Amino acid sequence: MIQNYSKYTADDQAVWRTLYERQMELLPGRASQTYMDGILASGFPDVRIPDFENMLNPRLQPITGWQVVAVPGLIPNRDFFELMADRKFPATTWLRTRDQLDYLPEPDMFHDTFGHVPVLTNQHFCDFLQELSRIALGHVENPDAIDMISRLYWYTVEFGLIREPEGLRIYGGGILSSPGETVYSLESDVPKRHPYDVATLLQTPYIIDRFQERYFVIDSFEQLFHSIPEIEETLERQLAVNSQQPTVNI
Repeated sequence: MIQNYSKYTADDQAVWRTLYERQMELLPGRASQTYMDGILASGFPDVRIPDFENMLNPRLQPITGWQVVAVPGLIPNRDFFELMADRKFPATTWLRTRDQLDYLPEPDMFHDTFGHVPVLTNQHFCDFLQELSRIALGHVENPDAIDMISRLYWYTVEFGLIREPEGLRIYGGGILSSPGETVYSLESDVPKRHPYDVATLLQTPYIIDRFQERYFVIDSFEQLFHSIPEIEETLERQLAVNSQQPTVNI
């Protein structure tokens, strides 16, 4: 699939500009420094819808070797992890409408690109994604394994926080593309914020229809990448435990 850039209308461009400008007012002092630097490095200081092949990839590939590839929307687990194991980040090409500015049931292009691509300028984060995808591909037919990997992905890549010298900051794309959760994740007293812990993450269900009840905080992207052996070992151990549990017939 390719991104047919000519299909975007003036209204599509206006919606993108609204989303972009609204988030860029909120993110300084809340988004991680890696993300803010990545906005510049990946070519996002342009308020037009990003052109994958002519804007993003020529900037991104020389930095970390990754590229953005167009997909129609949510894709099967195997396809998703195969792309990322090959250093290709899947992004849909459809954009929400004006009446969906604040909420939509599945990720659109703004979430996929604005939320995620700037952090793909960090090599440790990219290496984490690639290795996590390798692990997932080894268990792609095992629903228990994919459920656990999905939890870890959710609480890091989508809804992760990072502790920086200036304080707590956001690196998860699901937060960075949401004005409400950008503020809530850092400033609300409601959610719990826990240190990054692999065993806990693999067993923690996540929320898809409202703001999160808990967030997990990494100390650095190096910590995230260096946790890959622990992820692999803990996953295997938990799968072994699960396989020994008796099946209850009702």
